[in-house]
Amino acid sequence: MKVDVSHRVILYLEGVSVSFDGFRALNDLSLSLDDGELRCIIGPNGAGKTTMMDVITGKTRPDAGRVFFGQTLDLTAMSESQIVQAGIGRKFQRPTVFETMSVFENMELALKTDKGGLASLRARLDSEQLGRIESILQLTNLRDEVDRLAGTLSHGQKQWLEIGMLLSQDPRVVLLDEPVAGMTDAETDKTAELCLQLEKKHTVVVVEHDMDFVSKIARKVTVLSEGSVLAEGPMDAVRNDQRVIEVYLGR
Repeated sequence: MKVDVSHRVILYLEGVSVSFDGFRALNDLSLSLDDGELRCIIGPNGAGKTTMMDVITGKTRPDAGRVFFGQTLDLTAMSESQIVQAGIGRKFQRPTVFETMSVFENMELALKTDKGGLASLRARLDSEQLGRIESILQLTNLRDEVDRLAGTLSHGQKQWLEIGMLLSQDPRVVLLDEPVAGMTDAETDKTAELCLQLEKKHTVVVVEHDMDFVSKIARKVTVLSEGSVLAEGPMDAVRNDQRVIEVYLGR
């Protein structure tokens, strides 16, 4: 499945609505992302941020609306695995790494190959694959931890490892759900640097509550409230928007 980004827009949600037991989690949500863009999504709890990511990744089917990846792929008609294969990767808030395996083995298992599961561990990696793992570990601040068991890493390092495992699959779009939750200040700063390095190479969507972190990386910010876009634009404009102050930042 080839992604057509001839119009620069790589992800497009149009009029998306989702209801759960009478509660409307998304309400006629429309949103577009350019190829290679770094976008921050903020908003109060219950604003629809997680549901939006669930719809993009196929976990939740919308009641109404369309979601396109590139110009031709309708994500609402694809399975979760097909969406991953097409090039959309998601990192959830809590890291899920294989704690009894080393950092390298986690990366090896995640690497995009034709073999599945543990079979890939028995296969010899070629120099290109080894180089790819090394470059990702360097990018994610884990080059010196390559032989450590993942279970012994700090919370922040586990987050980086999961991001690295995601990157090994070479996604076109990277969805990061609260990537700095529970991190130290130093880890948060390094994660900001990582997000900025991912920009241009990938389209990066960051859902986050930490406004200091968002301020470090924000190019364009989308504010969700009650399932739809309340405001959108540069961080300074959003921060000074009276509606945003009232529903979110002023709390």
